[in-house]
Amino acid sequence: MAAELPAGPAEDDRVRFLEDRFSCAQSCTECARACAVLVSSTDLGVIPPTGSGPVRPAPAGPAPAPGAPTGLRRALLLGVEVCDATCRLLSEETLQDEYALRLQVEWCRAVALECAHACDAAPEAADCAERCRACARACTDFLATLERNPPPAP
Repeated sequence: MAAELPAGPAEDDRVRFLEDRFSCAQSCTECARACAVLVSSTDLGVIPPTGSGPVRPAPAGPAPAPGAPTGLRRALLLGVEVCDATCRLLSEETLQDEYALRLQVEWCRAVALECAHACDAAPEAADCAERCRACARACTDFLATLERNPPPAP
């Protein structure tokens, strides 16, 4: 039986790339989920019409602070969309354009940080803010891995 050769630097780089990619995708999923739960469980007032479909009526009671709920809602919805798209891109097994991958992950990092800052203003959004920051950190780590090593060939 032949002895197994230890993994060399190229194999270690590939493993690190895949681990960081998976970690980033997982963090994106957790961030998207936290944002979606917060949007669906928080009454943020009237949802502005998007051009089609019904408008949810405002709840009875005092009006929310101007700008804050709409800004939080927009940040959360953008966080859901961008994090979900990034996770799907990172989960694909096909050969990808490194430049497009880098742009998507950088965009995700920026949106996650923006979402975390928006969540900081709402006490009930503390968990979402932390998940968004974790997503931004995972994106940063994956981008650093891309800097050191381009994506491995399939």
